[in-house]
Amino acid sequence: MFKKFNFKEDVSTQSQVKSSVQRNIRTKILEQYKQLESVVDEVLPKKTPLVLIKCHEHINLLTMNNEILFFQHFDGPYYPTLRLLHKCTFLLSLLDPDAFPRVQVDRGAIKFILSGANIMCPGLTSKGARMEQELPVDTIVGVFAEGKEHAIAIGLMKLSTEQIKKVNKGIGVDNIHYLNDPLWKTIVEV
Repeated sequence: MFKKFNFKEDVSTQSQVKSSVQRNIRTKILEQYKQLESVVDEVLPKKTPLVLIKCHEHINLLTMNNEILFFQHFDGPYYPTLRLLHKCTFLLSLLDPDAFPRVQVDRGAIKFILSGANIMCPGLTSKGARMEQELPVDTIVGVFAEGKEHAIAIGLMKLSTEQIKKVNKGIGVDNIHYLNDPLWKTIVEV
């Protein structure tokens, strides 16, 4: 989604959202990520203004304090950015380390994922990989790597964990956002 993203060229408008819209967005995010309830005030403080940035190809970015927190394609689900996931992983690790859905790939998959490749089933079922939670299709997951502390990508499950184990070939997780992609490198200037 962000392989050829260029903030200066792809942004069409940016505006601060009204407090009522901000409450609605916060509610939708909490419905989607119930595990964030305990840290929501650190992630989305009520009194801090939220800025909505509309980009080409129907991508919306939610920013607060010049930091991109979530992105959305059309009116689909809100995806957290990797920076936010890293921050939340630390906050949630104090409460519940398995709060955010996650999968782990083996070391061999890292260079491909960081090049933007999707996560293949064999990379999720090999010796260094782990899928500890039963996750259905279309679940947004943090993609972690063997031996690494933080997520290396945000993905969308194309097969359930049960199907991945059974089929063990093809794409298991779509790579939506990864370390050092253009979204990761974007600095917001309002």
